[in-house]
Amino acid sequence: MEINAGRMMVAGVLATALATSVAAAEKGGGEIGAASFDAQGRLLQPQGYREWVFLGAPLTPHGLNDGKAGFPEFHHVYINPDAHDIYQRSGRFPEGTVIAKELLLVQKGDYPDGSKNAPSGRGYFADRYNGMDVMVKDSRRFKQSNGWGFFNFGHDAPPYAEAASAAPASSCASCHAANAQKDMVFTQFYPILR
Repeated sequence: MEINAGRMMVAGVLATALATSVAAAEKGGGEIGAASFDAQGRLLQPQGYREWVFLGAPLTPHGLNDGKAGFPEFHHVYINPDAHDIYQRSGRFPEGTVIAKELLLVQKGDYPDGSKNAPSGRGYFADRYNGMDVMVKDSRRFKQSNGWGFFNFGHDAPPYAEAASAAPASSCASCHAANAQKDMVFTQFYPILR
């Protein structure tokens, strides 16, 4: 079987370029991420996050948690596309990864557990936007919280805050460190990340 040397060379160059770009991005040498910080070190609200890669929409409603759910809303979770692309190829979240979690209230239910009837059956359905949290991977900036910074842009209806300071390591980061399956991210709840 004759192998075309020219094709082999092109394939080798492309493979090397791809591996180099992934390695550079993972080391912070690439322009990965959607995080911008102001002069005070506050994260500016990410723009266009609803157009990023959608990871999933977990829900822990009050009706299933004796009325005491910590986050009773739907969590619409997104990751910036360039970070997702590297994660899919390498299995690692690169420096500059931004994960946005937008909270949506649950529609008023017809039953004591908060569920309601719909043409598709009985269930829980999203109502209106009600807050946004963001996590950013930056190992140099967030050494005290396993390389991730956590930000709250408000837990109320939009418009959300334009900028947010990092939460103390004892708040969001401690829960993520104790419960997240991989690198501070709850990958166990998002099939696209498994």
